[in-house]
Amino acid sequence: LKDENIQILAEKLEIKNDIVNASGEVIVYSPNYYITANRLIYDKVNGKLELFDDVNIIKNNEVVSYSQYIFIDIKKDINRKISVAPMMDCTDRHDRYFLRLMSKNVMLYSEMVATKSAIHGDRKKILSYSPEEKPLALQVGGSDKAELAEVAKIAEDMGYDEININLGCPSKKVQKNMFGACLMKEPDLVAECIDSMVNACKIPVTAKTRIGFDDTEEFDYLNNFILKMKGVGCSTFILHARKAILTGMSPKQNLNIPKLNYGMVYKVKKENPDLEIIINGGISKIDEIKNHLSLCDGVMIGRSIYQNPYSLVEIEKEIFGTKEQPTREEVAEKLIEY
Repeated sequence: LKDENIQILAEKLEIKNDIVNASGEVIVYSPNYYITANRLIYDKVNGKLELFDDVNIIKNNEVVSYSQYIFIDIKKDINRKISVAPMMDCTDRHDRYFLRLMSKNVMLYSEMVATKSAIHGDRKKILSYSPEEKPLALQVGGSDKAELAEVAKIAEDMGYDEININLGCPSKKVQKNMFGACLMKEPDLVAECIDSMVNACKIPVTAKTRIGFDDTEEFDYLNNFILKMKGVGCSTFILHARKAILTGMSPKQNLNIPKLNYGMVYKVKKENPDLEIIINGGISKIDEIKNHLSLCDGVMIGRSIYQNPYSLVEIEKEIFGTKEQPTREEVAEKLIEY
């Protein structure tokens, strides 16, 4: 511990003499905490969320200064009882901050990010977020197992609580790049991809998929697809209770025209009680949410939250039992401040 600021930090973390030089990855290690070179400090025990300003750490035997460190509990179970769906051009970091002003308990998801964008693009612009948004999942689109593994590690290093693979988007552009709902046709490839992701990170790897595609809407096919993913370490599945029509329909039409089949999602949960099954699609009212929660582990809501974000206040009250609710004016004032 060569630097005064490191000594102060080490005292706060009760670190003795545990310095590990691991190619810039883990710099300081103790049974309860470690500092990574990407500006995160994980609090494995106490679940604190704190900010450190102008703290120096040693990287490759040199003192490196970063402006901010974040404590994150990586053992805490994620509460997915209610989540807001990843929506392109909607759930960016500013929208997520806005939603978090009205709900402290819902799980939030990023817009889908393609693997190549996450790896080669402006990472700060594409992947950064405010600590207040957590718990937060990164949704990724891709079918190259090496790229997906790399993005899973990036997500973990940046402090995301979960990495989710998109197996449900039906757009032609997504299909052209071989990800989204067309991957339902390739269960072995999907299993290889998830296996690579699971082995690349310690955060949960989850999947969001449709219940079928084109002329295929069979329970056995869906269940076998899920079991293949389960076999390589995925235990949480978000099921959009519609099949995807891969030709002849726009993404917007795919959100309305294919009929909802909640019964198939319920059956998946019944047949796989050890898996966490989240139901998604056409859900907006509190009584609907409560009914789904009696048959599934969680509910994911998309468009109705984006169209009426203040409905999160009712969800907080009715589902999570939150007593103090912000007014619309209070939310607006905090958003203006942000």
